[in-house]
Amino acid sequence: ILHRQGSALQRIKSGEKIHLLTVIGQSVFGLEVYKELRKEGHTIVGVFTIPDKDGKADPLGVEAEKDGVNVFKFPRWRLKGKGIPEVVQVYKATGAELNVMPFCSQFIPMEVIDHPAHGSIIYHPSLLPRHRGASAINWTLIHGDKKGGFTVFWADDGLDTGPILLQRECDVEPDDTVNTIYKRFLFPEGVKGTVDAVRLIAAGNAPKIIQPEEGATYEGIQKKDNAKIDWNQSAQVLHNWIRGNDKVPGAWAEVDGQKVTFYGSSLLDSGATAIGQPLEIPGASQPGLVSKAGLMLFGNDGKALLVKNLQFEDGKMIAAARYFSSGSCASVELTEEEKAFTSVYSSILTNVDAIEDSTDFFKSGAASMDVVRLVEEVKLRASGCQLQNEDVYMNTTFQDFIQMCVRKLRGEDDEEELVVDYVEKNINNMTIRMPHQLFVNGEFVDAEGGKTYKTINPTDGTAICDVSLAQSSDVDRAVAAAKEAFEEGEWGKINPRDRGRLLYKLADLMEEHQEELATIESMDSGAVYTLALKTHVGMSIQTFRYFAGWCDKIQGCTIPINQARPNRNLTFTKKEPIGVCAIVIPWNYPLMMLAWKTAACLAAGNTVVLKPAQVTPLTAMKFAELAARAGFPKGVINILPGSGALVGQRLSDHPDVRKLGFTGSTEIGKHIMKSCAVSNVKKVSLELGGKSPLIIFSDCDMDKAVRMGLSAVFFNKGENCIAAGRLFVEENIHDQYVKRVVEEVKKMKIGDPLDRSTDHGPQNHKAHLDKLVEYCQTGVREGATLVCGGKQVSRPGFFFEPTIFTDVQDHMFIAIEESFGPVMILSKFKSGDVDEVLRRANATEYGLASGVFTRDISKALYVSEKLNAGTVFVNTYNKTDVAAPFGGFKQSGFGKDLESLHFYVKDNKTKTLL
Repeated sequence: ILHRQGSALQRIKSGEKIHLLTVIGQSVFGLEVYKELRKEGHTIVGVFTIPDKDGKADPLGVEAEKDGVNVFKFPRWRLKGKGIPEVVQVYKATGAELNVMPFCSQFIPMEVIDHPAHGSIIYHPSLLPRHRGASAINWTLIHGDKKGGFTVFWADDGLDTGPILLQRECDVEPDDTVNTIYKRFLFPEGVKGTVDAVRLIAAGNAPKIIQPEEGATYEGIQKKDNAKIDWNQSAQVLHNWIRGNDKVPGAWAEVDGQKVTFYGSSLLDSGATAIGQPLEIPGASQPGLVSKAGLMLFGNDGKALLVKNLQFEDGKMIAAARYFSSGSCASVELTEEEKAFTSVYSSILTNVDAIEDSTDFFKSGAASMDVVRLVEEVKLRASGCQLQNEDVYMNTTFQDFIQMCVRKLRGEDDEEELVVDYVEKNINNMTIRMPHQLFVNGEFVDAEGGKTYKTINPTDGTAICDVSLAQSSDVDRAVAAAKEAFEEGEWGKINPRDRGRLLYKLADLMEEHQEELATIESMDSGAVYTLALKTHVGMSIQTFRYFAGWCDKIQGCTIPINQARPNRNLTFTKKEPIGVCAIVIPWNYPLMMLAWKTAACLAAGNTVVLKPAQVTPLTAMKFAELAARAGFPKGVINILPGSGALVGQRLSDHPDVRKLGFTGSTEIGKHIMKSCAVSNVKKVSLELGGKSPLIIFSDCDMDKAVRMGLSAVFFNKGENCIAAGRLFVEENIHDQYVKRVVEEVKKMKIGDPLDRSTDHGPQNHKAHLDKLVEYCQTGVREGATLVCGGKQVSRPGFFFEPTIFTDVQDHMFIAIEESFGPVMILSKFKSGDVDEVLRRANATEYGLASGVFTRDISKALYVSEKLNAGTVFVNTYNKTDVAAPFGGFKQSGFGKDLESLHFYVKDNKTKTLL
């Protein structure tokens, strides 16, 4: 079927269409099919949908009426199995050539189905003939099918037994529910498939494949009475039953004498254990366990599943972990201060004579604005009670509300505990605790297949720990979680100031753990501890605080337009978050590069999937822990250590990623840019290679030029994207300058980066060390003068001597290519020849940074204007700040880190109002 369908699509002629269609259906799905058919150029001669419910029209009908299309809302088409004549007559009067029936829930008579010249087609959410009937998606999950999908078929008198026109399939994930598989595949691809089916009909290439009876199923419609759980089955079957009934009608069982419905099931690994309070469940092979993670249930095979949420007969839903505590709230005694909450509640429900424990907030007349007032009043009276509007909706009775407030105030609220499998090390006079798993959807989890790799300490070459190695499926899970958090979750609804509050809280937690973060950074990347504390970590904290203040300052503007008078039109723009942003960062500043990109991303309201460099993942994993403890909702931040070729490539290709920020080599940047364009034209910002020129004139402050020149080259062991890749020194001070910098380099102490007296730590990893050795050997072969260094230090670890080359000519490899290490490249230029040295400085494909040292302000301004680089330092170097934009020109990339939020919001959305 799929093969024939593909061949037919290739034969469609441009511009062909069926002129007259009716759409018979309902819901948002029907609406989207209708809209796409109109875009294709088809004429919709009638929309037949369901009658209004409680005064609210179906969205399909609403949209069609806006377009001036005739809309009919018959409550039924048939009576006693026969078509109602007046209804059929109205239909036939439309003159339709084809009936398109997306999610049609009504029984349509055959005289309507067969009337059009091209017949009628229907969308069905299963791979027919399997799972016929109205509960097809449910049964796909209940049966544990590995493949799901949908069918567009030709209608007949058997409703879903007609010939097949088109089918599309997808993998069914282990923990899919009706909701997840519908949103991920059946809805978006179903809309496309239905429209594709009309294209095939229009082109005369639509197949009619008779459904075989073999493999067909005819399960009944899922109803609450039929959804009771039979516990005498394996854990897998129980899991499939619960997820197949989630959310409607809901799988249930009797617990403690009442019906309890189970939601959010996941199958646990074999051998999973939990510590919790036993819960007797009649008919189950063994008692359940109520733990902090949820309710663990057991099949008759001894294997387990975990349920996240429970709903009682009165409609109240709780986290399964709260089963025993939810009914015991009344035992909490209130202090006099806490009793003040009751007066707030009472002041709102003024129409209630006597408020009792069972008084319901909404049934007593409260409305949505009263919720806001209640929340704000409680916050005002108890600053430690971080109440949200949703808390009121989840605790509607007086007793539940008061007890919930008290638990929050006392720090006893039952948020799900973050489970972290730490690697602990006693180092740097402290105990550091390092997560080492992937962080996906608010949880630390193993990679698919349990794959891991070792991250290496560059100081001695030994392994620090095993780190989970993300696979393509892990990327898909993380992107799906980020997309869900952005589109459906709390993050998409939170107001900007609360978003800023979370960023401030995260910065505070990072500051509390700054010594631990700096130690991890030093151990994993080789950064000198004092530098890691001040710059790697310190600037990261500053970045989150800076962007926290931007959250509620993202503004559009109004634009005068020609039609402003006399019609009084107004055009305004609105800046909105992009959605899921992927971030791929390098290994030289693992935490700071994370902060520079992630802070802006989150401040704008996006969600993020971040891939740290494979050789330096540990501070990113610690950051994930702190973000979770700060209260960021699940799915907002996801961290995936792994290879660039696999994880980075999948993020570049992923259709649900809308923005990718990358810092790394120019070669990889070009590849990423191409992948982003081909995949879905996702927005890209690239900070790539550099060969930053530093021009030192003879009228400089020599002491400062020496000091800052050393910093320009050797800062962070030379592993610095803006490092001065080549110094041009005016010839009349050249020899003096070389002598001074050599003297200073020889004073540098090379050693353990955790030693506070160390100036120069190890290079980041072995492959980079080997590259530096080869780089210097090339310089010597080409005729440059090696003044000092150029070799690996004879000690364990990846240490390389600070190196100085002179007599470097413009054509040499080391004059053109970036070393990304502690290598100073010195060249002379003729005294007074400013334009010539500028020509040489700009004769590079890179344009990230540059610098000039001179006391002549006119010369400084002239040179800084002519230098073709994103950043120009004048009489200083490496002085970046979180408030200053950072990025390059030419093959150093495009897009600015730290530039407000420009690259993390959509292009201005323009709206014109009359």
